[in-house]
Order: sequence, then C-alpha cells, then structure tokens
Amino acid sequence: MKYKRILLKLSGEALMGEKQYGIDPIRLDKYTQEIKGVKATGVEIAIVIGGGNIFRGVQAENLTIDRVQGDYMGMLATVINGMALQSALEKSGMYTRLMSGINMEQVCEPFIRRRAVRHLEKGRIVIFGAGIGNPYFTTDSTASLRAVEIEADVVMKGTRVNGVYSADPEIDPEAIRYDRLSFEEAYSKGLNIMDLTAFTLCQENDLPIIVFDMNKPGNLLKIINGSMEVGTIIAN
Repeated sequence: MKYKRILLKLSGEALMGEKQYGIDPIRLDKYTQEIKGVKATGVEIAIVIGGGNIFRGVQAENLTIDRVQGDYMGMLATVINGMALQSALEKSGMYTRLMSGINMEQVCEPFIRRRAVRHLEKGRIVIFGAGIGNPYFTTDSTASLRAVEIEADVVMKGTRVNGVYSADPEIDPEAIRYDRLSFEEAYSKGLNIMDLTAFTLCQENDLPIIVFDMNKPGNLLKIINGSMEVGTIIAN
C-alpha cells in the first residue's frame, strides 16, 4: 500500500445524496462500502466529517444567532453525522471509535492524541467530531490538524468532482484539471482547495492533500494502491 495511515475528509453535504437535507441512507451505505474496501487492505483510517447537511455555522448570521453559538451548533451537527457513520461502519463489521473535541462522554470519547493513535494501531477506524472544540475553525482545519497530530501520511478530501480544476467544472466546461500541484502553485493560482489555515498546516508539516471524487466507486481504493490517475495531489 502507498499509505499506511490516512485521514479521510468528507463534507456533511455529501451525506445528503439526492436528498435536500439530512442523511441519505443509500449514500451512507456507499461510503461505508468504500471505506470497508480500504480497511480490508490493513490501512489505518481516521475520518473527519462536516455537518453542513444539518447546520453550518455561517447560517447563524441569517438566523440572527451569534456566530460563536452558531459554530458550536455546527460542531454538534458533525457529531450527529459521526454517530451515523459509526453505526453504519459497525453494522458492516468494522470496529470504530468516535472522538469529540467537546466533552460528551455519553456518546463519544474526548479527543486525546495518544488514545486516538492507539485506536488506529489496534485497527479501529477513528472518527473525529465536533471540530477542534473551538469556534471560527472549519472542518477542513480540523482535518489538517488531526492529520498532523496522528501523523497521517496524507489528507484525502472526498468531493463530488475528480480533482482540482482551474475553475468550477460544473460551471465552466473549459476548466482544466490538474494532476499535481505544489502548495505554492495552488496558492498563487487562487485555487479554493481548503481554507488558508488548513492549507498552511499541511504545507508547513509536509502533509500532502489528495482531492478526489468520493462518489465514484473504487476511487478511494485506487488512490491507496498508488494510482496517479485519480484526483489531484497537492504536495511540497
């Protein structure tokens, strides 16, 4: 395998599938099977999932809710998604742990770095919920920080497009897809891959990012097997 330990970043919106809100059981099952296929290779897997299918902190502004309060609401949404993913993975025969940046012992463990690493070493899939426990940080930043903390080999950002493009391929049919970029190239081109905090964390810690289409069956496993034909890699 090309990677021993990965951090998979999924958006909450991805779980909606064809629905307008909430969690689509069909999409949840597809993601579960993709993760199961990778787990069978022996790769250690950590996951960060967003909460945009339930609530996003930026929505708070439109609801006249304080930004900090709204961000905490968004963090709780990520725990709900984490619990759903945990249940689906365990029903498929995998062992998991859900760890939270906010203490809520009745539903998940508090995040402790050494404990998270030990879970991974024992073959458990670790899901990180509730961000880093502080407002004003995105789940992209959470993914980068947790990946650095657990010494992951790569951050894999699963999206609905097959890599990074020069423009939005859903709007501009002339958009060019990149196979590989340096962090400097991605920054100079103004490509919106992750927020700047998350992006800088990866760059400073020499942690590559792979952006790929999570909705196409087999893509995740192809990347694990070293395929360079899937997605875009951003690295120093």
